[in-house]
Amino acid sequence: MLNSHNMVKIEHIGIAVKDIEAANKTYRKLFGYEHYKTEEVASEGVITSFFKCGESKIELLEGTTENSAITKFVEKRGEGMHHIAFAVEDIHSEMKRLEKEGFILLNKEPKRGADNKWVVFLHPKSSNGVLVELCQDID
Repeated sequence: MLNSHNMVKIEHIGIAVKDIEAANKTYRKLFGYEHYKTEEVASEGVITSFFKCGESKIELLEGTTENSAITKFVEKRGEGMHHIAFAVEDIHSEMKRLEKEGFILLNKEPKRGADNKWVVFLHPKSSNGVLVELCQDID
């Protein structure tokens, strides 16, 4: 049964960039205001920068290590949209529901992500080529 409360809203769109400072300048011009936060997620080898856009956000991501998924993405595909993230109320129940629906989870347990969130990713193979992230606020 479909429940309209599973995915609350588009939480953010992640954009992979080569140089976060240069990208911040570009998006500052685009939006007409500064990013509100920069945060390093050392466990993922990324530095992030967030811009508010209405109720949603744009997350710029720069890889900080050679093995970072973002570094590899930019080397292979160039800069551009990396993922779309949806806010969920209960990440564990959403993970179970989506797995039953045939989606492939890239992590079996939520990980601590940027912006004080628990996150889990769905493999793009199972979602029409789009990397999907589920996010839940950490209390």
